Amino acid sequence: MRTIAAICFATFMLFAGAAYALSLDALTNKDASGGLKEALTQGAGKAVTALGRTDGFLGNPKVKIPLPDSLKQVEGMMRTFGLGKQADELITTMNRAAEAAMPEAKALLVNSVKQMSVQDAKGILSGGDDAATQYFKRTTSGPLTEKFRPIVKQAMQKVKLAEKYDQFAGKAAKFGLVKEADVHLDNYVTQKALDGLYLMIAEEEKAIRKDPVSAAGSLARKVFGAL
Repeated sequence: MRTIAAICFATFMLFAGAAYALSLDALTNKDASGGLKEALTQGAGKAVTALGRTDGFLGNPKVKIPLPDSLKQVEGMMRTFGLGKQADELITTMNRAAEAAMPEAKALLVNSVKQMSVQDAKGILSGGDDAATQYFKRTTSGPLTEKFRPIVKQAMQKVKLAEKYDQFAGKAAKFGLVKEADVHLDNYVTQKALDGLYLMIAEEEKAIRKDPVSAAGSLARKVFGAL
């Protein structure tokens, strides 16, 4: 009896495994689109939540925003002359500004997921490890930049050192000492905030692809398990 039971159990598991390990072609358009949207909504939400809290940027070495590369020497001089506190204040404020902007990202990311076509969904599922992240970049970077910039600018205005930086950088740019793109801190921080967001979304995407069982909902597990 034990042998028969064991055979029955093994047979059940074989069929269950086969049913789970569907090929991408076997999925319906509705399944492919719905499962992907389910997983991406979860992943984007996690990324926004992680970054949109205190120290979401400042406490994460992967996304912490430093002074622009073209001002590294200036930062060193500030610290040499006992102005390290001011330099730290500026760095902290840049990161706090990015954290403050993050909540604005969730609605745009979710809307991007809702607007995703079936063709987009299957392209992402059959694409590389960052195919979904690239989709988000393509569809949300413009709107997010417009949303982030005024929030970042408002946060930066609270620190007078940011104004001094802008004055210095504007003059330095004329002599080629500072990149034109780094002249205004709010533009720099906005771009870094976007970079950090997409980096975290990419990490969420890789985690879901690697371990579909942790993806949100049974439909998402079914879709990513077919890859």
